[in-house]
Amino acid sequence: MTISKPRKRLLFVVIASLALLAIVANFFVFLGLTGAGIASQFSRIPLPRLSRKPWHSQDKIDGPYQPRDAHPISLLMAEADKKWAVYENTRSTTFRQTVAKYRTRYGRHPPPGFKDWYRFARKKNVHNIDDFEQIMDDLRPFWAIEPKVLRNLAANMWRDDKNGVAGIHIRNHKVVKESNKSWRSETLITLVEKIVKYLPDMDIAMNRLDQPRVVVPWEDMQAYLKKEHDTRQLRPNVKNEYTTGMDDLLNITTEDAPAHQEDPEWFAAHGKQYMETAKLACPPESHARNHDMPKADAEALYKNRMGGVIANFNLSSDLCTMGPEIQDQHGFLYSGSTVIPTKRLVPVFGECKVNVNSDILFPANMYWKHDERYDYDEKHDDLDWEHKSDSMIWRGVTSGGAQTSDNWQKMHRQRLVRIVNSTIMANQPVRILSEQPEKPGEYENFRHFHPADFAANHTDVGFTESMSCVPDCAFYNDVFSMKPKAPFPEQFKQKYLVDVDGHSFSGRWHAFIESKSLGIKATIFREWHDSRLFAWRHFVPMDNRYDDVYSILTYFIGVGVPPEERAVGPTDDAYVPRHEAEGKRLANQGREWAKKVLRREDIEIYMFRLLLEYGRIMDDNRDRIGYDGDGSELDKYDGVAKTDQDQVAH
Repeated sequence: MTISKPRKRLLFVVIASLALLAIVANFFVFLGLTGAGIASQFSRIPLPRLSRKPWHSQDKIDGPYQPRDAHPISLLMAEADKKWAVYENTRSTTFRQTVAKYRTRYGRHPPPGFKDWYRFARKKNVHNIDDFEQIMDDLRPFWAIEPKVLRNLAANMWRDDKNGVAGIHIRNHKVVKESNKSWRSETLITLVEKIVKYLPDMDIAMNRLDQPRVVVPWEDMQAYLKKEHDTRQLRPNVKNEYTTGMDDLLNITTEDAPAHQEDPEWFAAHGKQYMETAKLACPPESHARNHDMPKADAEALYKNRMGGVIANFNLSSDLCTMGPEIQDQHGFLYSGSTVIPTKRLVPVFGECKVNVNSDILFPANMYWKHDERYDYDEKHDDLDWEHKSDSMIWRGVTSGGAQTSDNWQKMHRQRLVRIVNSTIMANQPVRILSEQPEKPGEYENFRHFHPADFAANHTDVGFTESMSCVPDCAFYNDVFSMKPKAPFPEQFKQKYLVDVDGHSFSGRWHAFIESKSLGIKATIFREWHDSRLFAWRHFVPMDNRYDDVYSILTYFIGVGVPPEERAVGPTDDAYVPRHEAEGKRLANQGREWAKKVLRREDIEIYMFRLLLEYGRIMDDNRDRIGYDGDGSELDKYDGVAKTDQDQVAH
């Protein structure tokens, strides 16, 4: 019987495969390996020209994050994913749901114009129609103040130009006047004009200064919040329109002051320790007012004891919690340059604030104004993650506070530049985490890591110019060597972009998140977008003392040699496996998220909602106006089927 050539080839393949299988089986028997032991042993066989990946490396970036080790950053990433999933899965999808959720949360009807705002937001593809908590928190205490008092303040706070307040005045659906103008108010007007046709007559007082203004004592604020809560009600048959012809709006036909003008009670505090004022707005039992609370107890509220990484980003910027620890380490807190606060609750709009402030936040002008120093442009030469350098970059000027030859070391930007300077850190041990030699994937504090070489190889941080010094900045000549400016395309060549405060917030933050690099953020300031961004999901939070910077960088970049690859036995050197894919994952998540929630359209939507809510608290009939429908008139607009309508109704 003859065998055809194709069958001969098939027979040869089968015999060869069986022979290879036998060789492999004998090889495993020789090694004495089975099951997981095989995978473990193979993972330690280095391949030519390929870098060894840690056993827990995370290649896939889609789907829920599954931590492959017990590093606190890995665990915090998984926890952030869960919180974000709840945020995503509880969004309202119809006007009915949005209205019902509003009443449940706030105990009031939505304001007049709410239906127009909803359609406006949907048309502009709002991602989460419910996430405007910052607006509601900012405006809550004003329900305790008589509307006519608020109108008088808003109409006249601009009059003394040295107090740093501008006025924007809306009449008959137009911006008709700007008082004590500045580039900030001019920019804000271009935003307001996008939605002014929907707004009632109002006066807007806007902070012209870099730094926030309103610090209401804790006891007063609690009384205001109680009054707001006690006045919540869902009245029947309210009017879905604002009141017209009210007194105490600015008389735009004359520059004369009114017969009665409310005093905002500003006082100058330039160059003074801000915590002396700020602590008054903190609870009596807080670290800021309770000097008996140990530092460790305060840190435990927001920092992980392993590596000192931030576990609660909100509390990490809470001056009542950590203010005493950084009051001598942040320029604004130690020696603010434009601080004119008041302890009276006044309605002033601001771009940022610290947690103890009661300023009304609006989206910062730098996020709206087109400026190449702050705008992310898709045309930027932004490299893909794999082609970026394993380095953290920062460039900036010496802003942050009023600096002298005696106090500059207490400024936050100066501390950042020094803590990643390889010369300064040559003999300065720092704490990082190191993998336990006998327990792969588990970590312990390693308190004698010498970061000089690591900083030299993986950081590029420095000043480009000195400023804000008294009487001049000559003392910096012997302290810092200035670096060349680095426009965004140059910065985007690095994987890690660290962002810290200046005089106040940093206008670069949106661009950093929008880039293909990973943003690392340290700040004491709050902004309009905070509830939309999830630490450890969209960015990396960093302590305002920067004592965790090396814990962060060594996690993503890696450091040291794995125990099994060391030429000699165990040493005192730290080892942190490289978490490359985790860094890429966070960078991608932040970038994609920014395209959904930090767009210019989102700024318009936020400002529209803010001014509707603001218009109501300024209205004499604020308890008797609002939208009292059930939202069903937009069922067709929302694409709700008849069966769905019946289910909602019942």
